[in-house]
Amino acid sequence: MRKSPRTPLAIVAGAAVLVTLAACDSQGTTGNETSTAGGPIKVEASDSACNVSANTAAAGNVTFEITNKGTKVTEFYLYAEGDRIIGEVENIAPGLNRRLIVEASDAGKYQTACKPGMAGNGIRGDFTITGGAPKQADANAQKAQATKSYADYVANNTAALEEETGKFVDLVKAGKVDEAKAAYARTRIYYERIEPVAEKFGDLDPAIDVREADLEPGQKFTGFHRLEKDLYVTGLQADSPQIADKLLTDVKDLVAKSKTLELTALDLANGAKGLLDEVATGKITGEEETFSHTDLWDFQANVDGSKGAIASLRPLLQERDAALVSTLDKEFANVQGLLDKTRAGDGYKFYNQLSQDEIKAFASAVDALSEPLSKVAEVVSK
Repeated sequence: MRKSPRTPLAIVAGAAVLVTLAACDSQGTTGNETSTAGGPIKVEASDSACNVSANTAAAGNVTFEITNKGTKVTEFYLYAEGDRIIGEVENIAPGLNRRLIVEASDAGKYQTACKPGMAGNGIRGDFTITGGAPKQADANAQKAQATKSYADYVANNTAALEEETGKFVDLVKAGKVDEAKAAYARTRIYYERIEPVAEKFGDLDPAIDVREADLEPGQKFTGFHRLEKDLYVTGLQADSPQIADKLLTDVKDLVAKSKTLELTALDLANGAKGLLDEVATGKITGEEETFSHTDLWDFQANVDGSKGAIASLRPLLQERDAALVSTLDKEFANVQGLLDKTRAGDGYKFYNQLSQDEIKAFASAVDALSEPLSKVAEVVSK
């Protein structure tokens, strides 16, 4: 969430008139008009406002075009009730634009949010989806197969996540520090592969995966990274067993909820790009695994997850834009080649063992892959 984003190509989609939304904290201007045909819904984000050009859109594909006019890197979200994330776009640097295409098939109340500094609950405004639209997977066999294929991928990884987290928790509770350290990175692989799914469920992702540096005032430090600190820095604490038990409970909750989640082809496209944003903003910078320096395990898992989503979409993409598929294959292979060079035993080098040249090579390769990934949603939305 801290590196400069790519600027996607223009996309034909949702509707707009210039009128702004009121944010929850009264920062920003108000408006109550609905979108009309003519292009994406414009969002002007600043350090203190989130001005959205329409507060209503018809069910179906909805496109937001976000411009960051502030001084802080920002994010943009569309939430359904219960803070379920419908779509998000991260890493919007000052002066740059990003686009977000989501499939919103169900009428109802939603919220938009800009997050200047990528922190907090965001500057929010009410948003309404009207009417109703059949899910595209119901009318498109390729999209239906893509979502089914990816659901199988998620099911396999969440099952492994629950099993490996159980083993990891048992080691922590038994005070077996060296064995728990050895299990830490390989357990997180399964979470990092499907993180966009976890992010759909309100507070589950931060409960499982919050970093200490990202804690909000009053927020309890829980999850994998709290145990990472206990294992690698402070030593196990009196409440480490309770933190471990809560982690397993949260993972089981994630597994149960993921079984009923209905994803769209656009979710897959946005998730594939979001996982590369995770690499660019956490793994390459060494900020994700601050205490253990096992960032490259996460890096590999994010790449695997992105490839998994693209693999599910591959028949559709091949039919609509074969050249894009070829470019994706090439750039994924380039990133994988660099990761393979950092292998050590059955894992990877620790992040703090990388040279500056290696880090720069990774950053360049991820940048090159991010560009074609940013085009996938446009192709899928047609």
